[in-house]
Amino acid sequence: MKPLAIFGTSSDAGKTTIVMALCRLFADRGINVAPFKAQNVSNNSAVTKEGREISRAQCLQAEAARIEPSYWFNPVLLKSYGNSSVQVIINGLVYKNQGVADYYDEMAFLESQVQHAFERCQQDYELVIAEGAGSPVELNLLHKDLSNTFVAKTFHTKNILVADIERGGVFASIYGTLELMDKTLRDNLIGVIINKFRGDRRFFDEGERIIAERFGVPVLGVLPFQPLNIDMEDSQSLQNYQQRLGDIKIRIAVLAYHGLSNYNDLDVLMADPCCYVELIHGYRPLAGFDMVLLIGSKTVIRDLRWLKENGLYTEVQQFKGAVFGVCGGYQMLCQTLHDPNALEHDTPTAETGLGLIADDVVYQQPKILYRGLYTLFSYPIKGYEIHCGRVAKYPLYYQQGRIAGTHVHGVFDNDRFRTDYFKAINYAYQGYDYATYRDAQIQGFADMVADNVDMDAIMRALSD
Repeated sequence: MKPLAIFGTSSDAGKTTIVMALCRLFADRGINVAPFKAQNVSNNSAVTKEGREISRAQCLQAEAARIEPSYWFNPVLLKSYGNSSVQVIINGLVYKNQGVADYYDEMAFLESQVQHAFERCQQDYELVIAEGAGSPVELNLLHKDLSNTFVAKTFHTKNILVADIERGGVFASIYGTLELMDKTLRDNLIGVIINKFRGDRRFFDEGERIIAERFGVPVLGVLPFQPLNIDMEDSQSLQNYQQRLGDIKIRIAVLAYHGLSNYNDLDVLMADPCCYVELIHGYRPLAGFDMVLLIGSKTVIRDLRWLKENGLYTEVQQFKGAVFGVCGGYQMLCQTLHDPNALEHDTPTAETGLGLIADDVVYQQPKILYRGLYTLFSYPIKGYEIHCGRVAKYPLYYQQGRIAGTHVHGVFDNDRFRTDYFKAINYAYQGYDYATYRDAQIQGFADMVADNVDMDAIMRALSD
């Protein structure tokens, strides 16, 4: 089968979720399919079976395809440090920290890595679905465009363009993208998908005719707006979470520092009808909550200083309820954090932590990347680690009284642990089956796409 690429008229058009849905739909047709994104920019990452690091988005897409995630699916991952600098991860391992301009100077090397990874995927899978990045017509960046132009032209992908109707100007965005699109990409275009439509579908019949007749491209489908409450790709997407509130038993304050990362740890809590989750973006009293949760951070010491500057540091220290930290948030609970080699900051530095765990943190290479089965809090828990900080006395987890935490992501995904932990806070907490809920979210979104997109037209284009 020919490879498929999903482009968008803009960022956040819905490329990630449509690739996810297509992976599930093709897998359901018996096709061995894999996702691919040449270059992703995200602090939300996961660990693969090889002990490598990729974006959570490609991990989700692999889950939808019912295959093991691999570092081949996301050969270049950029993690922002701010100040126009990034941590560059190549084939799942840290390559170097560098400024954006220096990164672009290595474009030939990056292209070779992307090409090798894509070719490997084509060897292992019948169909590769590549997700684009932003828009394929950023004219000033076309010569540096790994995820759109390079992949499409190198591998002659069949292409689908996704347009977000919710943000307005859908006709202009489609027409402009088509007019500016590289001829190779345009010649291989299968059609357009209109995404995030609200209201009566019949009101867009005329719009579909206009796009087909005046723009010369078929509309493959019009997708109704349907939120997906798992694995948001970036921190901005957290605003799209829709909590499944029911009979609330646990109120959770999540400290939303600027370097927030691996916020997929919130998925299970946001979907829990018994939990109310509030993101705390600045100072406010925390006394009305049952629990304070500190999750991952890409810049732990910098975010710890932010807590001190806005007063939340003192609020956490004085909080009388449960306090739980995950990864970077776990490190913040310790006494002192040392980064002598400037691994996660601009210069060597140290900072006093919250002092709730009698241990210190030291940042060292190599980064710990591991996924497997752990024994945490006396429970067998599947999860993964992704951190440079080492904690000497309590390297994996800590619990004493109301203070607890772990370096392992995914701890609350375990139904038994989550239920027992929250019952200790409020015995009326009920719990739910998160794995079943999660797969239902993936399948439900895929079924919606199948009901509203011409899958047969896509199959014909990929088979010609």
